[in-house]
Amino acid sequence: MNIRLRHDAIVRILRRKGTSTVDGLAREIGASRRTVLRDISALRDQGFVIHSETGRGGGLQLDPNSMQTTARLSVVEVFALIISVASMRAAGSLPFSDLADAGLAKIEKGFSGDKVRDLRRLLDCLYVGQLSPRQDISNLGAIGPELLPAFEAAFLQRLHLRFCYRDAKGVETIREVEPQAMLILPPLWYLVAWDAGREDFRHFRMDRICNPEIVQGAQFRRRHVPFEDDVCPFSDMPR
Repeated sequence: MNIRLRHDAIVRILRRKGTSTVDGLAREIGASRRTVLRDISALRDQGFVIHSETGRGGGLQLDPNSMQTTARLSVVEVFALIISVASMRAAGSLPFSDLADAGLAKIEKGFSGDKVRDLRRLLDCLYVGQLSPRQDISNLGAIGPELLPAFEAAFLQRLHLRFCYRDAKGVETIREVEPQAMLILPPLWYLVAWDAGREDFRHFRMDRICNPEIVQGAQFRRRHVPFEDDVCPFSDMPR
């Protein structure tokens, strides 16, 4: 279990049980006592008020008024919320859009300056449009949860992305590209990238991408994506 999952588990256990011991938490999350103590210290640094009482009947208690979601959300998690709201709005299925926007604004206010800048940079890479009725979506698949964290690193650090891609005919190839944008045409989601080998932009359906991997090395430059010419592609891409 990684650090973030441990922290989430500890908060969840303390909220559910009210009181727990360090040893009890260690058993439940499968970590050492020393690790739990470090995690408790880290949670306190994040703003969680965790009381500690010694002696029989004592233990750790979480002040419910200190549970702050904004301190717990990462940039990519907030980005996922924003693009989900944006895609639902584009599809005409977001009846409470004003409330959703207000909630997201409150979350963003709890971010540090660095996180806000990263979030803005990710939003600059996001385009939402309407899907052409001529587009075939009969073979729509699921999008892997590992894609968005990989996209975050590629977009923010401007690093190449390598992945396995399955085209419309089921042929799989390994592609290495320069990610430039995310295009959402509900229910289809595309990664728009510059393919240096083909010297052109390519649209990759996200439900056909798997095993994304960041390629460490030289950074690529940001390019202007000509969405004005064709923001709603209906042909089966990429070629």
